[in-house]
Amino acid sequence: MAGPESAPISELDLAAEFPQATREQWQELVAGVLRKSGKLPEDFTGAPESKLVTRTYDGIEIQPLYTAEDVPWDIGFPGLPPYVRGSRPDGQVSTGWDVRARFTGDDAREVNKAILADLEGGVTSIWLSVPPASLADALNEVYVDLAPVVLDAGPEYEAAAEALFEVFAEREIPPSEATAVLGADPIGLAARTGSAVDLGPAAALAVRVAGKYPKVRTIVADGLPYHEAGGSDAQELGALVAAGVAVLRSLTDAGLDVEAAAGQLEFRLAATADQFSTIAKLRAARRLWARVAEVCGFSSPMRQHAVTSPAMLTRRDPWVNMLRTTVACFGAGVGGADAVTVLPFDAAIGRPDAFSARIARNTHAVLLEESKLAGVADPAGGSWYVEKLTDDLAHAAWAEFTAIEAAGGLAAELASGALAERLASTWEKRSSRIASRRDPLTGVSEFPNLTEKPVVRTPVESTVEGGLPRHRYAEGFEALRDASDAHLASHGSRPKIFLATLGPVAAHTTRAGFAANLFQAGGIEAVNPGATDDLPGAFRASGARIACLCGTDDAYASQATDVAASLGADYVLLAGKGTYDGVDENVFTGCDALEVLNRLHAKLGVAR
Repeated sequence: MAGPESAPISELDLAAEFPQATREQWQELVAGVLRKSGKLPEDFTGAPESKLVTRTYDGIEIQPLYTAEDVPWDIGFPGLPPYVRGSRPDGQVSTGWDVRARFTGDDAREVNKAILADLEGGVTSIWLSVPPASLADALNEVYVDLAPVVLDAGPEYEAAAEALFEVFAEREIPPSEATAVLGADPIGLAARTGSAVDLGPAAALAVRVAGKYPKVRTIVADGLPYHEAGGSDAQELGALVAAGVAVLRSLTDAGLDVEAAAGQLEFRLAATADQFSTIAKLRAARRLWARVAEVCGFSSPMRQHAVTSPAMLTRRDPWVNMLRTTVACFGAGVGGADAVTVLPFDAAIGRPDAFSARIARNTHAVLLEESKLAGVADPAGGSWYVEKLTDDLAHAAWAEFTAIEAAGGLAAELASGALAERLASTWEKRSSRIASRRDPLTGVSEFPNLTEKPVVRTPVESTVEGGLPRHRYAEGFEALRDASDAHLASHGSRPKIFLATLGPVAAHTTRAGFAANLFQAGGIEAVNPGATDDLPGAFRASGARIACLCGTDDAYASQATDVAASLGADYVLLAGKGTYDGVDENVFTGCDALEVLNRLHAKLGVAR
């Protein structure tokens, strides 16, 4: 029986039974919500959504709504220049990304044990940092023809490369089949240590490798030093591309043609818990390098190794790091990284143990095997937000790159300190947002747990000195928590603040909760008596010397002055805004929490 004729697919409208929504209708709804919340004056005549715009550290405006009109350029196809949609036509569909785990240490047997366990658990390549003399022992029983090795030997990269070549020879792996990344990174080493950039030995090694080992890459261009110094995404990308261009110049000067020179490079980038910025950064990076390729005359796309950000890891409540690294790994995978390293959740504390290593590799397994994240080529492609962010970030990063080139290149920018100044400026802005908790750190600046059981690991002492600083976002708050722990050990109790709660629980609980959360972020115990008619007595019984009033604005207007006078506290704070006799300081959403907490530590006699 013949059925109704089907409309061509191009003419199907899945929402045909609904009236078409317009941007103007959406704007009216936005305006209504903002006016109701008091964030939009009645006489405001501009676009109401402008009140919802946020800005990245690169000045890129993040809009609350994106449409097809926001995509300003042809995004292309996977596997074709500018490689925004991926460096291969099928993305990672057939193989998934390379699951790369990092191994470091002086005990070759322990490193080898960890490598074998991770390979058995699903790791597919080895990022190895051991003394060159112990490299063979660390790779004992490792099939290096199946699990490629990525070396990270710092200034000893030549000796490490020779040791790896000896392993290839001993195991009778033909040079034509050997696969590895030798990890020579003179520019990254200079950024880390402040030493002079010397690309000559690395270039000579690359020439030798290109002639004998066609599947081995020699040099890494590493963006992590600029990321860990507090830099923005565009600053990281600009420096990364500048490093790649400097290497191309050096290798072509040493005798390689530009295509072979480009084939000697692998690029390393940070993946953060901001999934959209990570996706856009990886896509923008490939677009930038494709532009370099177009100008220089080579065709190979950027080979990307994404590493979950060391800067975002916390020592306090480190279990939350599992969430951060999962989101970062998701962003790296969706963004099209060729290889991804998930740092273990305890990496900021010390040497990771077997459990944290298993969790790190299982993060890949869940995303690849259970979530099928690699089952679609360029899963973010066509997202108007991602496409616009990719384009904006590419332009911002290109401006950073060209500024570096105009100043004489990355080596000159590092030597002069100009790049360090720009990174420090961004870190200052980032630090301000972290301090005010506008960039919250769960488990540290938000929802801290003073009774958490510390995670103990063997400490890893850094031997890198000089050069760009290495920051972690939580370091300011964690210093306060460390001082609080020391105070507890020496005095038998933590520094404390009394919460003078005004009125019934329903009236004061919101601000009391805010104040407790704020003070505990600095390791200060918040003593909350709840609803009581005898606040002075409760204050004396608490043993605290400082109090914070918590209640509604109406309660403050009628009680704040009297209660502040009755407590007899050395110092009185108020959770909220408003000036009252007897109140020395206000704490409120958006205040500089770090400044407040440091000041309170000083008043409470907490040694630093």
